[in-house]
Amino acid sequence: MTTLAQTATPWRDDASVIGLVGLAHASSHFSHLLLPLMFPVFIKTFGLSYSELGFLMSVFFVVSGMGQASAGFVVDRFGARPVMFASLLMLALACMVASVAQSYAGLMVAAAMLGLGNCSFHPVDFTILNQKVSPPRLGYAFSAHGLTGNLGWAVAPVFMVGLSTLLDWRAAYVGAGLVFLGIFLLLVWQRDALQTQATHHKQEAGGEHTLAFLKIPVVWWCFGFFLLSTMTLAVVQSFAVSILQAMHNVTFEAATMTLTAYMLSAALGMLVGGFVAARWPRQSDKVVASCMTVAALFMALCGSGWLDANATMVILAATGLAIGIGGPSRDMMIKKATPKGATGRVYGMVYSGLDVGFAISPLIFGVFMDHGWYGATLLGAALVLLMSVGVALGVGRRTVHG
Repeated sequence: MTTLAQTATPWRDDASVIGLVGLAHASSHFSHLLLPLMFPVFIKTFGLSYSELGFLMSVFFVVSGMGQASAGFVVDRFGARPVMFASLLMLALACMVASVAQSYAGLMVAAAMLGLGNCSFHPVDFTILNQKVSPPRLGYAFSAHGLTGNLGWAVAPVFMVGLSTLLDWRAAYVGAGLVFLGIFLLLVWQRDALQTQATHHKQEAGGEHTLAFLKIPVVWWCFGFFLLSTMTLAVVQSFAVSILQAMHNVTFEAATMTLTAYMLSAALGMLVGGFVAARWPRQSDKVVASCMTVAALFMALCGSGWLDANATMVILAATGLAIGIGGPSRDMMIKKATPKGATGRVYGMVYSGLDVGFAISPLIFGVFMDHGWYGATLLGAALVLLMSVGVALGVGRRTVHG
């Protein structure tokens, strides 16, 4: 009876929830690029190396990853909405700290605060979507969620580079802080649509512990998939602009717009992927594996040096399209592996793999960049993405066979 009632939910109600959650998700992804977009500026202003810049992002994602694994429990216990509001305020404050940074240490503090603000969005978002959106529309909800995240990534280069060119980089961070504050106020105004039911986990005689889900192997396979696939994305976000400039001597603006094109292509892919996920929900692991294989081949082609500047930028954008198409199926794959009543905890743990991948990747590939191994950086990212294909298929096998 519950399923029938949920299915009868008006489109307008579902669309409202999806839109609000999508806006929050966009703000999370927007925060991912606030530091790496200013790497060329930080090199000139503070004299930093690529390894130091990579460590800056590692701080961001280590804090985010640790926080995300914990945030799932907080969301299950207290509900998603208050955690979402606190995260947006933290992101706004972090931007203000970045705007007044006078040294590498100041940037480090801002990175840690941004990571803390970013940490809760996946357990928050998926808890709200799974509780509030009708089951037959979840595929579309996951598509919109991924699409808005990629739009957040796509907007960030235009916003930050545009404002820093018009004024300066410090003003760009102030502007970003005001964006987070504006989103916070809008969501507070529409807070009724975001109300979720908290899950009170009491340890009963003979009952399972709240950490029992950690004993499920497929949860760790999902974690591994996010770790590997995200390492590739971290290379694109942190170093693609510098790689394009070094390998093909393109302008900073052209390289930045290529990153925006990658994100917009990924957003378009997410839109297409929503229909793919709804059409083949039982084949989500195979869809993900196919998309990641194509993306890995495209990225390897970019790193090979066989293409000229224009072709490289086009193929790199197409890589985003392939990854985007697999996004909603990826989320369906995780949903199938999630025990009932543990949404926040499982999504928090699994998506912390994303943060671990983001944290590890800049450390490894920052060394590549310092040695001038620009093509090898892309080839290495392609290899790691190809490894994630096998893990995705492993998730599918373990979900099917329980």
